[in-house]
Amino acid sequence: MSAATRRDLRRLGERVLRMEAEAILALVPRLDERFERAVDVLYRCTGRVIVTGMGKSGHVGRKMAATLAATGTPAFFLHPAEGAHGDLGMVARTDVVVALSNSGETDEMLTILPTLKRLGVPIVLMTGNPKSTLAQQCEVVLDVGVAEEACPMNLAPTSSTTAALALGDALAMALLDLRGLRPEDYAALHPGGTLGWRALFRVADLMHGGDSLPMVTQDAPLRSAVEEMTRPRARSAAAGEAPHACGMTTVVDAEGRLLGVITDGDLRRLHLRGLPFEDARAGAIASRHPKTIAADDLAAKALEIMEGTITSLVVVDETQRPLGVIHLHDILRAKIV
Repeated sequence: MSAATRRDLRRLGERVLRMEAEAILALVPRLDERFERAVDVLYRCTGRVIVTGMGKSGHVGRKMAATLAATGTPAFFLHPAEGAHGDLGMVARTDVVVALSNSGETDEMLTILPTLKRLGVPIVLMTGNPKSTLAQQCEVVLDVGVAEEACPMNLAPTSSTTAALALGDALAMALLDLRGLRPEDYAALHPGGTLGWRALFRVADLMHGGDSLPMVTQDAPLRSAVEEMTRPRARSAAAGEAPHACGMTTVVDAEGRLLGVITDGDLRRLHLRGLPFEDARAGAIASRHPKTIAADDLAAKALEIMEGTITSLVVVDETQRPLGVIHLHDILRAKIV
């Protein structure tokens, strides 16, 4: 392959990506009351959302149905050709149909339309032809038309399918927000994947608490702090690791509230400054105002706080009293990432 040919291929790839990106951006001004109506119809559905489409629109519809189901909206895909041969029996009067047809004149879609109308189910249509036969029969019509396909012949569905896919995601995310889906709800729908693990674990599941919490008072000799830093901690069953030292300790005041932490770095800085080790007290050496986290927070949030700066977080209650310590290694061993 010549250098000129490689350059031509790169230019073609860039053209496709730019055209499809522009097709998505062109949808933004169209997010008007019709989009709001579509979300409202789907949100009020007491049955299931039935997504249907033929050909490439059908492939987009399958993905849309999967995304809806994964984010709290019961949904499945109905192939329109199979629907015309008995599968329409899956559709109930409490359902809502989302139909995808770029032309709005797809024969298989028009075939099942009368049955859907007799059932009285609302139909939300995503189409590139808002004046089509299908559009005239649907309760809500969303225009996903594009100026041009990214295909060099302007034939293969490319920009149009990308636009429909993006608008489907927009509908799903709007519904997710309306339903107040929480990370733990999302995790419950993904028990077999890393997404579920990431959303499922909370700090309390992985932290070193109780007798494993490294802690000294502010008046404690620095030697006691070092001993606490190097004392092996009990095994954390959730993280699945063997006993190990935390390499740090919390320092609390007379009321048991968090005053600061002492880390290996603090000891090195003490040594470099030439200060007397034997006479030092934990409170004088501790780094004040350490980053903290609550026990009920997600372990993924702890990872975000740690990323690139620190390896341990102190877990505190509402009165700023230490409950435990969570280490980066605990999160990694739990396969949060």
